[in-house]
Amino acid sequence: MRWAQHFLLPQFDAVGKEPRFAGARYIMLLGPNIRVGDHFHAYGSPHAPVSLAVNPYDGGNGEGEIVFGDYCVVSTGARIRSALSVHIGDNTMLAENCFITDADWHDSYHRIFPGKRAPVRIGNNVWLGDSSTVCKGVTIGDNSIIGARSVVTRDVPANTIAAGNPAKPIADLDPAQPGSRREHLFAPGGLPYDDFKALHDRQRLAGNTFGAWLRTLVWPGKRD
Repeated sequence: MRWAQHFLLPQFDAVGKEPRFAGARYIMLLGPNIRVGDHFHAYGSPHAPVSLAVNPYDGGNGEGEIVFGDYCVVSTGARIRSALSVHIGDNTMLAENCFITDADWHDSYHRIFPGKRAPVRIGNNVWLGDSSTVCKGVTIGDNSIIGARSVVTRDVPANTIAAGNPAKPIADLDPAQPGSRREHLFAPGGLPYDDFKALHDRQRLAGNTFGAWLRTLVWPGKRD
């Protein structure tokens, strides 16, 4: 975290309370107007860095921004590019290798940056699946899910599962159905996040012993 505090955090225009960065050396920011809310988590890795880039091609009068709400998480390989405005709501999760852009970056005939632009709005508690793409001008409503490798070129209503290329609604979600959100990990009176993570890791690694490792070398099982 010391590396993040010295090299990464100063690159944000605003950062909420208690951000967390795993693999901070592989989380790259470029340009101004990048702001994140409380409990923002991002995970970078050498083979799949996170990249947030704002390119204000308007002569520097402030256009181009990336704004996250509270309790968001960005997984390895995610990329966001903004020449106008990308807003992401609370509790939204970006799976690995997501791509969000508010511009074409090249026009069909006039191939000079940034091409056509239109703001992107992603609601609260949205889940963008692995390697999904969200294109310029798209609004995704609250609680919706975008399937893996989908390409979103049109608006997606709230409480909708959409998938495909181009992405289309394939199912509805019941907003009255009880569910959990990332903010529940930080609710007052609940298990502190560090304790929750430690418990989760212990449960997942319960059988990960030296003896078990030796056994997998000689007699691996279906779950190894």
